[in-house]
Amino acid sequence: NEINTNDKIHGLIVQLPLADHMNEAEITRHVKASKDVDGFHIENIGALVLRGREPDFVSCTPKGCLELLKRKGVQIEGKDAVVLGRSNIVGMPMAHLLLQNNATVTICHSRTANIEEKCKQADILIVAIGIPQYVKGSWIKEGAVVIDVGINSIPDESKKSGYRLVGDVDF
Repeated sequence: NEINTNDKIHGLIVQLPLADHMNEAEITRHVKASKDVDGFHIENIGALVLRGREPDFVSCTPKGCLELLKRKGVQIEGKDAVVLGRSNIVGMPMAHLLLQNNATVTICHSRTANIEEKCKQADILIVAIGIPQYVKGSWIKEGAVVIDVGINSIPDESKKSGYRLVGDVDF
């Protein structure tokens, strides 16, 4: 509460994921919406979801993905967008940002039936499923824009560390 009431502190980040013994919902609930620079407070999420509202903050990774699409001149309006992943950190905010920009959005996850076919329909594919090299090149239609948000380590004995970093997309 000291941080919430201190006018000299303008923002707060709760680094997620938290340790297993900590309650994420309980901890993030205590962060004042106007200082929640991650955009996870229920008021910020609610404002993101409700049309005509403006959240104090939006989760940085989805906001960065949207900015990347816009700066590269990718037409979003009227396009079929598939968001692969439904996390509170990336998937769900990303889907709502795309909706706000008039894309037709499909949200998929690891248990989605016919996920390959859904990905093949995407003009814009945002992948944040957290499974190393999950999406194959054959799942991506010609001309689609793909943003791979995944950061995964996989074993690699050829590396000094014993692992290497890969995304959620493998093509």
